[in-house]
Amino acid sequence: MANILICDDEKDIVNALKIYLTAEGYQTFEAYNGEEALAILAQEEIHLVIMDIMMPLLDGISAVAKIREENNTIPVILLTAKSEDTDKVLGLNIGADDYVTKPFNPIELLARVKAQLRRYFNFGGTNISQSVLTVGGIQLDDNAKTVKLDGEPVNLTPTEYDILKLLMENRGKVFSSSEIYAKVWKAEAYGADGTVAVHIRHLREKLEINPAEPRYLKVVWGKGYLIERGDK
Repeated sequence: MANILICDDEKDIVNALKIYLTAEGYQTFEAYNGEEALAILAQEEIHLVIMDIMMPLLDGISAVAKIREENNTIPVILLTAKSEDTDKVLGLNIGADDYVTKPFNPIELLARVKAQLRRYFNFGGTNISQSVLTVGGIQLDDNAKTVKLDGEPVNLTPTEYDILKLLMENRGKVFSSSEIYAKVWKAEAYGADGTVAVHIRHLREKLEINPAEPRYLKVVWGKGYLIERGDK
């Protein structure tokens, strides 16, 4: 069963999350600031992190940045207040995979946790496909779970990988943000637009020579996203 690290300076929230998660069979670890979270990550095998943004000593944004310096695959879900929209986007930009707004719905939170863990474990190699997908200079090997651009390895998070795979498998098809979220996260699309847009931007930064004028990852205004061949 998965090990989940809960990090929030409000003990009532930590205790509530612990009750919800342990009821689902998960093992939990608790931290009350970013420094405590990093210490636990250095000592324990953690499969998912739930991280508050506003905390003493080391805030959630800084903690996520440090996590991503060492580990690019472990899923991180941010806990945010409605007034923290700017921090929420910043957190996604530096490597968080998803967010839940406080006060949160336990059903929504558990759905997001399960979706992130499914992708994390599948990305680790238990769900094997023999297919190699190629679009222009992008090559995705779903057996090795690797991506190359013009022959050079590209380091993607599991979320970025799954979005890219979905679009490459359906080249030329437009997917709305809600459709991408439902297929990749395998959960109801709560606030999908902002989350998906941030991950698409990350993919463009990693795969496009000029992200402002993408060859591959295109937006169809008012409809969604698609991947094109990318011929020069």
